[in-house]
Amino acid sequence: MPDTSGTPGTPAAPPPGRLRAAWRAAHAPAPGVSRGWWLTACAVPLVVLPSSVWRIPAAFDHGITFGERMYVVLLSVVSELLAFAAIGLVARWGEVFPRRLPYLGGRRVPTPAAVVPAALGAAAVTFVFTALTVVSEIRGTTIRGDALPSDFPGLAGGWEGVWFHLCYTPLLLWGPLLAALTVGYYRRRRRAGRTAAEV
Repeated sequence: MPDTSGTPGTPAAPPPGRLRAAWRAAHAPAPGVSRGWWLTACAVPLVVLPSSVWRIPAAFDHGITFGERMYVVLLSVVSELLAFAAIGLVARWGEVFPRRLPYLGGRRVPTPAAVVPAALGAAAVTFVFTALTVVSEIRGTTIRGDALPSDFPGLAGGWEGVWFHLCYTPLLLWGPLLAALTVGYYRRRRRAGRTAAEV
């Protein structure tokens, strides 16, 4: 069938917008990444999202100062950005620096430059959101060991308490998922390095 995109009267397909192109580039999988690993990486921002959304209305409660509002909003935004970084463990930009970066563009990402921060991040969020949260829920204290305040959302009855637990429980998976992705990234890069050395 002939291409009629340039024929008068036939509308040409619109070029993809910048946002769509950036989305595709950010999510383009690296060679050798299976669908299972890809879905695991996509799950990380999704398990963080409910708690981030839950915090936003708290920023607009009465009696909250401007600084506290900014802290709550920034905490949610930074949490999502850090969670999105897990995509780099399965995406092309996690193995080769994007070309638009000065000096580094087009070069391979050194494996330790990705593995070390990811492993430290996995250990940190596992410790805070998995281990300490479970312990504090069992003991009924804050992470620091202080008694929970009477207005703590987890102590609220009814739908408020249910909503809080539904939004924060997925955070327990952040650390383990990130740890699994880090191991998978390391093994894939090591296997690719061996293959390149044998050629």
